[in-house]
Amino acid sequence: MSRIGKLPVEIPSGVEIKIENNVVTAKGPLGTEVVTVVPEISVAVEDNHVVLRRSSDDRKIRALHGLSRALVHNAVVGVKEGFTKKLEIQGVGYRAAKEGNNLNLQLGYSHPVKIEPPKGIEITVEGNTKITVKGSNKQTVGDVAAEIRDKRPPEVYKGKGIRYEGEYIRRKAGKSGKGAKGKK
Repeated sequence: MSRIGKLPVEIPSGVEIKIENNVVTAKGPLGTEVVTVVPEISVAVEDNHVVLRRSSDDRKIRALHGLSRALVHNAVVGVKEGFTKKLEIQGVGYRAAKEGNNLNLQLGYSHPVKIEPPKGIEITVEGNTKITVKGSNKQTVGDVAAEIRDKRPPEVYKGKGIRYEGEYIRRKAGKSGKGAKGKK
């Protein structure tokens, strides 16, 4: 039995769950999320919980059981509380600013980098160096945060770039200068 798949998903107050043909729709204060569950997994609402059961013990279906439960749980949590990813910018002259809905980044390139968030994603900037990505869909929030980080990933010599909050960058030693060929 899948340890994740057998856990029921609690439906918090303020969240409405609707199930039609293995399509789970979660509606809450932060929006609506839709999850399509494979036909081998049955979905039902019992005692204010969403319960997922699998049709057989086939290896693929066992894997999909846990995945389906996790996707439904993320949809329920997303419409109730939402998800956030925080990023930090480090480096001299590197900064972020909001222009309307878009994010404008100065990252040492000859031009500013503009990022337009997809529908349902909100980007906020604190003090030129802290970026927060918020939304109800966990995958989209992670994708947008990864896209922002990709514009200037942290480099290993000085640590400059965009990193996730709390991310540890293993630093490398630079050139030592001693023992170089041709110098005495």
